[in-house]
Amino acid sequence: MNTLSQDNIARFDALAKEWDDAPRRVATAKAIANAIMTANRPHTDERAFEFGCGTGLLSLALAPEIGHIVAMDNSAQMLDVLKSKASALNITNVETVEGSVPEHRPDGAFHLIFSSMTLHHIADTRELLATLFDLCRPGGRIALADLEKEDGSFHGDKPGIAHHGFDRDQLTAAIDEAGFRDIQFSTAHTMEKKGSDGRMRQYPIFLATATRAT
Repeated sequence: MNTLSQDNIARFDALAKEWDDAPRRVATAKAIANAIMTANRPHTDERAFEFGCGTGLLSLALAPEIGHIVAMDNSAQMLDVLKSKASALNITNVETVEGSVPEHRPDGAFHLIFSSMTLHHIADTRELLATLFDLCRPGGRIALADLEKEDGSFHGDKPGIAHHGFDRDQLTAAIDEAGFRDIQFSTAHTMEKKGSDGRMRQYPIFLATATRAT
Protein backbone atom coordinates (compact mmCIF):
# COMPACT_ATOMS: atom_id res chain seq x y z
CA MET A 1 0.00 0.00 0.00
CA ASN A 2 1.41 3.42 -0.94
CA THR A 3 1.88 6.30 1.49
CA LEU A 4 -0.93 8.32 -0.09
CA SER A 5 -3.42 5.52 0.53
CA GLN A 6 -2.19 5.04 4.09
CA ASP A 7 -2.61 8.76 4.80
CA ASN A 8 -6.15 8.70 3.44
CA ILE A 9 -7.15 5.63 5.43
CA ALA A 10 -5.81 7.07 8.68
CA ARG A 11 -7.48 10.43 8.13
CA PHE A 12 -10.89 9.13 7.12
CA ASP A 13 -11.00 6.38 9.74
CA ALA A 14 -10.52 9.09 12.35
CA LEU A 15 -13.25 11.33 10.84
CA ALA A 16 -15.83 8.66 9.99
CA LYS A 17 -18.18 8.96 12.97
CA GLU A 18 -18.62 12.72 12.63
CA TRP A 19 -18.29 12.99 8.84
CA ASP A 20 -22.02 13.46 8.23
CA ASP A 21 -22.30 16.12 10.94
CA ALA A 22 -21.06 18.82 8.55
CA PRO A 23 -24.05 20.34 6.70
CA ARG A 24 -21.70 21.48 3.93
CA ARG A 25 -20.79 17.87 3.09
CA VAL A 26 -24.39 16.72 3.11
CA ALA A 27 -25.44 19.60 0.86
CA THR A 28 -22.59 18.91 -1.54
CA ALA A 29 -23.50 15.22 -1.83
CA LYS A 30 -27.15 16.10 -2.44
CA ALA A 31 -26.23 18.57 -5.19
CA ILE A 32 -23.93 16.06 -6.88
CA ALA A 33 -26.57 13.32 -6.68
CA ASN A 34 -29.05 15.65 -8.37
CA ALA A 35 -26.51 16.54 -11.06
CA ILE A 36 -25.79 12.85 -11.73
CA MET A 37 -29.48 12.02 -12.01
CA THR A 38 -29.99 14.92 -14.41
CA ALA A 39 -27.00 14.03 -16.59
CA ASN A 40 -27.28 10.23 -16.58
CA ARG A 41 -30.89 9.27 -15.83
CA PRO A 42 -29.97 6.00 -14.07
CA HIS A 43 -32.41 3.07 -14.19
CA THR A 44 -33.53 0.56 -11.61
CA ASP A 45 -32.31 -2.30 -13.81
CA GLU A 46 -28.74 -0.95 -13.87
CA ARG A 47 -25.65 -1.90 -11.89
CA ALA A 48 -23.47 0.95 -10.61
CA PHE A 49 -20.13 1.41 -8.86
CA GLU A 50 -19.03 4.23 -6.58
CA PHE A 51 -15.36 4.46 -5.66
CA GLY A 52 -14.33 6.48 -2.64
CA CYS A 53 -17.87 6.23 -1.28
CA GLY A 54 -17.06 7.32 2.27
CA THR A 55 -20.13 7.18 4.51
CA GLY A 56 -22.39 6.64 1.51
CA LEU A 57 -23.90 10.10 1.23
CA LEU A 58 -23.94 9.81 -2.57
CA SER A 59 -24.66 6.08 -2.97
CA LEU A 60 -27.55 6.14 -0.52
CA ALA A 61 -29.04 9.18 -2.25
CA LEU A 62 -28.90 7.40 -5.62
CA ALA A 63 -29.93 3.95 -4.35
CA PRO A 64 -33.68 4.38 -5.06
CA GLU A 65 -32.85 5.15 -8.72
CA ILE A 66 -30.43 2.26 -9.40
CA GLY A 67 -30.86 -1.50 -9.25
CA HIS A 68 -27.62 -2.33 -7.42
CA ILE A 69 -24.66 -0.25 -6.26
CA VAL A 70 -21.21 -1.53 -5.32
CA ALA A 71 -19.78 1.09 -2.93
CA MET A 72 -16.02 0.92 -2.39
CA ASP A 73 -13.81 2.76 0.08
CA ASN A 74 -10.45 2.03 1.69
CA SER A 75 -11.64 3.25 5.11
CA ALA A 76 -13.30 0.45 7.04
CA GLN A 77 -14.67 2.97 9.53
CA MET A 78 -16.38 4.94 6.76
CA LEU A 79 -17.93 1.75 5.42
CA ASP A 80 -19.21 0.84 8.89
CA VAL A 81 -21.08 4.14 9.02
CA LEU A 82 -22.51 3.51 5.53
CA LYS A 83 -23.72 0.06 6.51
CA SER A 84 -25.37 1.37 9.68
CA LYS A 85 -27.20 4.08 7.74
CA ALA A 86 -28.31 1.66 5.02
CA SER A 87 -29.69 -0.70 7.65
CA ALA A 88 -31.56 2.10 9.42
CA LEU A 89 -33.05 3.26 6.11
CA ASN A 90 -33.83 -0.32 5.01
CA ILE A 91 -31.73 0.14 1.87
CA THR A 92 -30.69 -3.30 0.65
CA ASN A 93 -29.27 -2.65 -2.82
CA VAL A 94 -25.96 -1.10 -1.74
CA GLU A 95 -23.08 -3.57 -1.39
CA THR A 96 -19.92 -2.39 0.38
CA VAL A 97 -16.39 -3.39 -0.61
CA GLU A 98 -13.20 -2.33 1.15
CA GLY A 99 -10.45 -1.20 -1.22
CA SER A 100 -9.51 1.50 -3.70
CA VAL A 101 -9.18 1.73 -7.46
CA PRO A 102 -7.03 1.28 -9.44
CA GLU A 103 -5.35 -1.13 -7.00
CA HIS A 104 -8.55 -3.08 -6.38
CA ARG A 105 -11.29 -3.86 -8.88
CA PRO A 106 -14.82 -5.00 -8.07
CA ASP A 107 -16.21 -8.01 -9.92
CA GLY A 108 -18.26 -7.58 -13.05
CA ALA A 109 -18.99 -4.62 -15.30
CA PHE A 110 -21.13 -1.56 -14.67
CA HIS A 111 -23.68 0.62 -16.43
CA LEU A 112 -22.65 3.64 -14.34
CA ILE A 113 -19.49 4.49 -12.38
CA PHE A 114 -19.53 7.58 -10.20
CA SER A 115 -17.57 9.38 -7.51
CA SER A 116 -17.62 12.56 -5.46
CA MET A 117 -14.48 14.38 -4.32
CA THR A 118 -12.34 11.28 -4.77
CA LEU A 119 -10.26 12.00 -7.88
CA HIS A 120 -8.01 14.43 -6.03
CA HIS A 121 -6.90 11.64 -3.70
CA ILE A 122 -5.66 9.37 -6.53
CA ALA A 123 -2.18 10.14 -7.83
CA ASP A 124 -2.33 8.56 -11.30
CA THR A 125 -5.46 9.94 -12.95
CA ARG A 126 -4.73 8.28 -16.28
CA GLU A 127 -4.32 4.84 -14.73
CA LEU A 128 -7.57 5.36 -12.83
CA LEU A 129 -9.48 6.35 -15.99
CA ALA A 130 -8.12 3.33 -17.88
CA THR A 131 -9.38 1.12 -15.04
CA LEU A 132 -12.80 2.77 -15.12
CA PHE A 133 -12.97 2.19 -18.88
CA ASP A 134 -12.31 -1.52 -18.30
CA LEU A 135 -15.01 -1.65 -15.61
CA CYS A 136 -17.63 0.01 -17.82
CA ARG A 137 -19.99 -2.05 -19.92
CA PRO A 138 -20.23 -1.04 -23.59
CA GLY A 139 -22.46 2.00 -23.50
CA GLY A 140 -21.69 2.51 -19.80
CA ARG A 141 -21.16 5.96 -18.33
CA ILE A 142 -18.92 7.68 -15.85
CA ALA A 143 -19.94 10.63 -13.68
CA LEU A 144 -17.05 12.11 -11.73
CA ALA A 145 -17.40 15.13 -9.45
CA ASP A 146 -14.44 17.01 -8.03
CA LEU A 147 -12.87 20.39 -7.47
CA GLU A 148 -12.01 22.81 -10.22
CA LYS A 149 -8.31 23.67 -10.26
CA GLU A 150 -7.53 25.64 -7.11
CA ASP A 151 -4.51 27.10 -5.32
CA GLY A 152 -4.22 24.47 -2.59
CA SER A 153 -6.18 26.46 -0.03
CA PHE A 154 -9.11 24.00 -0.01
CA HIS A 155 -7.20 21.31 1.90
CA GLY A 156 -4.19 23.23 3.14
CA ASP A 157 -1.64 20.81 4.57
CA LYS A 158 -4.03 17.87 5.08
CA PRO A 159 -2.42 14.52 4.21
CA GLY A 160 -3.53 12.28 1.35
CA ILE A 161 -4.04 14.98 -1.30
CA ALA A 162 -2.65 14.24 -4.76
CA HIS A 163 -4.17 17.11 -6.79
CA HIS A 164 -5.38 20.62 -6.01
CA GLY A 165 -8.42 20.24 -8.22
CA PHE A 166 -8.42 19.73 -11.97
CA ASP A 167 -8.22 21.82 -15.11
CA ARG A 168 -11.20 20.90 -17.33
CA ASP A 169 -9.22 20.85 -20.57
CA GLN A 170 -6.51 18.62 -19.13
CA LEU A 171 -9.02 16.24 -17.58
CA THR A 172 -11.01 16.14 -20.82
CA ALA A 173 -7.86 15.07 -22.66
CA ALA A 174 -7.20 12.32 -20.10
CA ILE A 175 -10.80 11.02 -20.30
CA ASP A 176 -10.61 11.00 -24.09
CA GLU A 177 -7.25 9.20 -24.01
CA ALA A 178 -8.84 6.47 -21.84
CA GLY A 179 -11.33 5.80 -24.65
CA PHE A 180 -14.46 7.56 -23.43
CA ARG A 181 -16.59 9.70 -25.72
CA ASP A 182 -19.36 12.32 -25.38
CA ILE A 183 -17.37 14.08 -22.64
CA GLN A 184 -19.31 16.86 -20.94
CA PHE A 185 -18.71 19.11 -17.95
CA SER A 186 -21.15 21.00 -15.78
CA THR A 187 -20.87 22.81 -12.47
CA ALA A 188 -22.63 20.55 -9.98
CA HIS A 189 -22.16 22.72 -6.90
CA THR A 190 -20.17 25.58 -5.43
CA MET A 191 -18.90 25.00 -1.92
CA GLU A 192 -18.23 27.93 0.36
CA LYS A 193 -15.69 27.34 3.10
CA LYS A 194 -12.71 28.91 4.80
CA GLY A 195 -9.50 28.24 2.96
CA SER A 196 -6.23 27.44 4.67
CA ASP A 197 -5.56 31.20 4.83
CA GLY A 198 -8.69 31.74 6.93
CA ARG A 199 -10.59 33.57 4.18
CA MET A 200 -14.07 32.49 3.07
CA ARG A 201 -13.85 31.27 -0.51
CA GLN A 202 -16.04 29.69 -3.10
CA TYR A 203 -14.83 26.41 -4.60
CA PRO A 204 -16.69 25.21 -7.73
CA ILE A 205 -17.21 21.46 -8.08
CA PHE A 206 -17.59 20.08 -11.60
CA LEU A 207 -19.36 16.97 -12.82
CA ALA A 208 -17.59 15.28 -15.72
CA THR A 209 -19.64 12.73 -17.65
CA ALA A 210 -18.64 10.48 -20.54
CA THR A 211 -19.67 7.27 -22.26
CA ARG A 212 -17.85 4.10 -23.28
CA ALA A 213 -18.71 3.49 -26.92
CA THR A 214 -20.68 0.34 -27.71
